[in-house]
Amino acid sequence: MRQILVAGNWKLNGSRDSIEQLISGITAGVENTGDTQIAVCPPFVYIPLVAERLAGSKVAWGSQDISDQSAGAFTGEVAGAMLNDFNCKYAIVGHSERRSLYAEDDDFTARKFAAARKAGLIPILCVGETLQEREQGVTEAVVARQLDAVINLEGVAALGEAVIAYEPVWAIGTGKTASPQQAQDVHAFIRGKLAGLNVGVADKVQILYGGSVKGANAAELFAKADIDGGLIGGASLDAAEFLAICSAGA
Repeated sequence: MRQILVAGNWKLNGSRDSIEQLISGITAGVENTGDTQIAVCPPFVYIPLVAERLAGSKVAWGSQDISDQSAGAFTGEVAGAMLNDFNCKYAIVGHSERRSLYAEDDDFTARKFAAARKAGLIPILCVGETLQEREQGVTEAVVARQLDAVINLEGVAALGEAVIAYEPVWAIGTGKTASPQQAQDVHAFIRGKLAGLNVGVADKVQILYGGSVKGANAAELFAKADIDGGLIGGASLDAAEFLAICSAGA
């Protein structure tokens, strides 16, 4: 049976008080989420608080980003070893907002992926196309290029130790959602591409869908053969909604 992973990306949101309330809400209802794997990725400054509050629970935590550097004169960066100090399990790399707003290209994303693995973290590698690219019919070419940057640097086997998140840029924070079949088609393409290189990796890797996932549509998405969970944005800031999504994978 497939293992479903639901990861919440809190982005640039929250205060100490609101995050305390959010964690309390999640932990209060987490026993109803079955075997679903759950993780949350708060802003860097709140990772210590989250680590303290979630210690001993089934909920893991991670970072929304990671430096490609391990140490040195890189002001504002956070290295993998620093995340290890707070028992982070995951690190998101290549989120569309990092790519589009901060001009992080495929090669830079691949280096961050490598840095996460070197630190013993599980990278959540985000891939996906813009609306213009979808309308041009180049979705698969874009996703393949993003995957190839990592494969060329780290080898395909590295993806077997990672998580991939397909996030169509046009469906992030817009209220639009790829239909379950549209999402499945891209997930199947990703798994098929990996299978062509290493069947074991293709079978092992979890491929999440990210893009306006809600409690109301999660079960239909997760029922698809190649959708192994979700990378959840805004809905992860509401404990009840997030738990509903997690329960859909139970």
